[in-house]
Amino acid sequence: MTRVWKWNRPVTVREVLEDLQRERSIAYTTVMTVLDNLHQKGWVRREAEGRAYRYEAVSTRAAYAAALMNDAWSQSDNPAAALVAFFGMMSEEQRQALRDAMRIAQGPQAAESHETPARATEERDENRDENPHGKTGRNPDEKADENPGRNPDGIVAENPASAEGDSGR
Repeated sequence: MTRVWKWNRPVTVREVLEDLQRERSIAYTTVMTVLDNLHQKGWVRREAEGRAYRYEAVSTRAAYAAALMNDAWSQSDNPAAALVAFFGMMSEEQRQALRDAMRIAQGPQAAESHETPARATEERDENRDENPHGKTGRNPDEKADENPGRNPDGIVAENPASAEGDSGR
């Protein structure tokens, strides 16, 4: 798939073979079998060209990676905790890419109607300063969160290192 994605156009078995042979010895039938298997799995489409086929990726490498992440996430027994752990593994550059992707996915209307993360933080800090009696500022009758392990949406942030029952006490 790497070779098919790299060229971003329909390729023949011969083209993939010649490219791979620059790095290692490999048989034509091996490449043909792999491309046929990818076709049977639905990862590539093929079109006859004479006695050969031209193979083309069905989706982009990015879409494939997204599908893998979605599949792994959906199989988790605690998807929120899986996301928290995943975000914890990300570099600052990756987190910035995630923020950029969220802005793109939400579209221009969301950008106009939603505040920036920095502004939201400023407003929370202002509310905290104006409201020193332990209330959140959302609802005057609402008490301060008595469970700091939960965020306002009720999602429990778990530490993957302590998932084995070691409470650290």
